[in-house]
Amino acid sequence: MRILATLAAATAVVAALVSPAHAGGPLGEPGGTLALPLHDAVQVLPVAAEQRDGYQREAFRHWVDADKDGCHTRNEVLLEEAFIPPARAAGCKLTGGEWYSAYDDLYISSPSGLDIDHLVPLAEAWDSGA
Repeated sequence: MRILATLAAATAVVAALVSPAHAGGPLGEPGGTLALPLHDAVQVLPVAAEQRDGYQREAFRHWVDADKDGCHTRNEVLLEEAFIPPARAAGCKLTGGEWYSAYDDLYISSPSGLDIDHLVPLAEAWDSGA
């Protein structure tokens, strides 16, 4: 799952670089379009010191139920990614099921054996100016 997240993040960066530019400079003029090979696009990414000042993990809500169906984000992901779907009891309690890890060629048979991560860790996003 992490390789997919990394590829999604890289795709977003490339998409942003080939979309209309928002400022003049190495990324082009405002309103212009910039298309570069990936290697060149990475070379023109702005680099700045990261700042963690003011970061508090508690400021970010954890495992919300965005669609109000009784399942928070973690369980939504577990349901979506299951190789064999788990049983869903009251309160969206998941039991059973099976997930496949392509990284180590293992099948995991307990939701507690899995981590669900952000595409970009919150602290990293904060450090980078989010």
